[in-house]
Amino acid sequence: MAPERTIIQRIGSHQKFPCGINYGNGTKVRDGHTLIESLSIMYYLEETRPQRPLMPQDVLKRAKVREICEVIASGVQPLQNLIVLIHVGEEKKKEWAQHWITRGFRAVEKLLSTSAGKFCVGDEISLADCCLVPQVFNARRFHVDLRPYPIILRIDRELEGHPAFRAAHPSNQPDCPPEAAK
Repeated sequence: MAPERTIIQRIGSHQKFPCGINYGNGTKVRDGHTLIESLSIMYYLEETRPQRPLMPQDVLKRAKVREICEVIASGVQPLQNLIVLIHVGEEKKKEWAQHWITRGFRAVEKLLSTSAGKFCVGDEISLADCCLVPQVFNARRFHVDLRPYPIILRIDRELEGHPAFRAAHPSNQPDCPPEAAK
């Protein structure tokens, strides 16, 4: 089994789950099931551990959370995967990442302009926040100018001190590249 990663199981309590991504075999989660893709893992954890939900009860707010998660998971995050960046090449990696992060963050910022409260969707932490924070980390890693995204920055600042988000921060993971660590 791969090294442990901290996964936000429920805000207010985080646990270490042995998991490692191997696209041929998927990701093993604590219950022994094998899943692939971050969102399917997050939805699984949400549905199997309902004590502290990360999805709002309100149907429209739930849809907004999913909308933000999908924009990030489909339009921002995959374009920064190692295999994609290797294909792009070292000389164009930063430019490529900046382009796609900027494009995705424009869309996310627009969505947040109508859904955000203290966090991405209202005043409760949701799965959308769990998707956003790692992408802000990547944006900083690739030196994206974040000034055009004041809502994203405000939400990230709000979450950076939360114990579960601190523990799950990419720089606190065993496979974090040294150049990306805090």
